[in-house]
Amino acid sequence: MTPEAIKQDFESAVVKHFSFKARLRSFLHGNSKEEGPLRDPDQCGMGQWITERRRGDYKNVPQMHELDALHRLIHKQANRLMDLHLAGHREEALAGFGEVQVLADRIQDLLQTMEAKLRTAQA
Repeated sequence: MTPEAIKQDFESAVVKHFSFKARLRSFLHGNSKEEGPLRDPDQCGMGQWITERRRGDYKNVPQMHELDALHRLIHKQANRLMDLHLAGHREEALAGFGEVQVLADRIQDLLQTMEAKLRTAQA
C-alpha cells in the first residue's frame, strides 16, 4: 500500500469509530432503537474493518491485536450502558459515557500510531 492509501484507509477507520460513538450517544439519549452494531463488535463497521485488515494488509502489525481488544472492550462498555438505559437508569447510562470516551481516545491514539508507523515503513 502506498502512504496515501494507508492514510485514506485509516481515515475510513476513524470515521467508522466516530460513527459508533455518535450512534451510542444517540441511543443513550433515546433517539435510536438500533442495537445490533452497537452491541456486537463483529457487526459494527469498525469491527469489520479490523477483521478484514487482520487477515489482509495489516496481518503483521503487532498493534492489531491491541486494537481488536480495545474495540471489544468498548463494545462491552456500550452493552453495559445500553442495558442500564433500557432498565430505566438513563442518567447513570449517560454518566457512564465518559468511560467509553476514555476507551475511544485510546483507540484513536492507537490508530494514529499504527498509521504513522505503516506510512513511514512505506515511504
